Amino acid sequence: MMRRLSLSQRLTLLFILLLLLCASVACAVQLYTSMQYGNAMVQRLSSGLAQQIVQREPVLDAQGQVDRGRLKPLFDRLMTFNPSVELYVVSPDGDLLADAAPPGHIQRQKISMVPLQTFLSGTSWPVYGDDPRSLDKQKVFSVTPLRQGGELRGYLYIILQGEEFNSLAEMAWHKALWSTAMWSLLLVASFALLAGLLVWYWVTRPVKRLTAEVSGLEQDSISAIKQLAAQTPEPGSRDEVTQLRNTFIELARQITSQWDKLADSDRQRREFIANISHDLRTPLTSLLGYLETLSLKSSTLTTEQHQQYLATALRQGQKVRHLSQQLFELARLEHGGIKPQRERFAMAELISDVAQKFELTAQTRQLRLHIDVPGRLPLVFADVSMIERVVTNLLDNAVRHTPSGGDIRLSVWQENEQLQVEVTDSGPGIEASLRDELFQRPSALSQQASRENRGGLGLLIVKRMLELHGGGISLQDFEPGAKFRFYVPL
Repeated sequence: MMRRLSLSQRLTLLFILLLLLCASVACAVQLYTSMQYGNAMVQRLSSGLAQQIVQREPVLDAQGQVDRGRLKPLFDRLMTFNPSVELYVVSPDGDLLADAAPPGHIQRQKISMVPLQTFLSGTSWPVYGDDPRSLDKQKVFSVTPLRQGGELRGYLYIILQGEEFNSLAEMAWHKALWSTAMWSLLLVASFALLAGLLVWYWVTRPVKRLTAEVSGLEQDSISAIKQLAAQTPEPGSRDEVTQLRNTFIELARQITSQWDKLADSDRQRREFIANISHDLRTPLTSLLGYLETLSLKSSTLTTEQHQQYLATALRQGQKVRHLSQQLFELARLEHGGIKPQRERFAMAELISDVAQKFELTAQTRQLRLHIDVPGRLPLVFADVSMIERVVTNLLDNAVRHTPSGGDIRLSVWQENEQLQVEVTDSGPGIEASLRDELFQRPSALSQQASRENRGGLGLLIVKRMLELHGGGISLQDFEPGAKFRFYVPL
């Protein structure tokens, strides 16, 4: 049932229940305190009634005995003047010795003496004693001891609120109860209506407005999210609904940002696939062309032509293999397939080892290799094979693009908590139009794609490997030639 109610209906129902509970508790407390106050006032005003009767009317005879026959007319006369009281004579042990009750009205012949002693000790009122005309009820009373010759003979025990008083009081109580209940219900209904209006204005109306803003997510999610993200939050508000709205706006902005990044990544992926398809198609076309030529004209070609065509086909096949290997490696790097296996090693020794692998190639091309390494450098905590691949790739690019008689320099130094490495060559350098996309996925629409002798994915792989270590790479301004600088945290 509760699930079918709206938020405003639930809150209004909750307020009604709380108001009814508060009204019931308030009525009960008011009636109880009024009854206690009334009983205390009656007992206080009539506290000396029993003593006054004993002083004016003889209750005991000369022998100190109770004459039931003589006391009954006296009790009847006193109860006629004050019908709300009931008079009894009890023994020192609490046994009833005399009364004026009609036949069959006395329910117990003995009462507890503790309330009587409490009353006579002067404690705070009201004090309740046993009602002889009931088995379990207690009422306010007045009492005084009956003494004869200094000896306690009993007590004059007066119930101040007898049966007739209780009957009239019960009728008045029921009338007051109904009146209080009706007024309470009227007040509860009025306050519930006011609470419902306030709940609708302060709580459910902002929630409904927020729901309307978010409800468009199911129909046209991304446009609705972008509309929500374009709204201005209200900072500094302590209202929970406003804070929830601000949270939705912030969440929508994050989703919009992630959506834009995903869209841009998808665009780059499609361009990258188109570019790689072009890169693979060119050598494959050449390879198939030479193989078809060898297949069709094998009998008419000379030995030198056979060797030339086979060498060209082999070179194009190696280019396809190299590019496919780079694609596979880049995919593993970008999707977490490769994790650095870190260990401590000396960067200077690694650079010297890599440079030795290129000494023969450098001598063949008449290039001069210079290694600039300080005396002592701290050890690097990184993957040796990955950093070796980075240095090898940069040095291979420098060797391939530096003309004969040129210089290549490798420099290493510590800067703050990083080791900086530079690879500098005296080649033609990098065209200004290609620098912005040098470490990005090559696009089929970029100027780099139009170059016939376009490089592969080596620099992009280098960048991904360094990023896995928390490092980075950049192209420095340098003329003539190119200068690449990368860093690795210690």
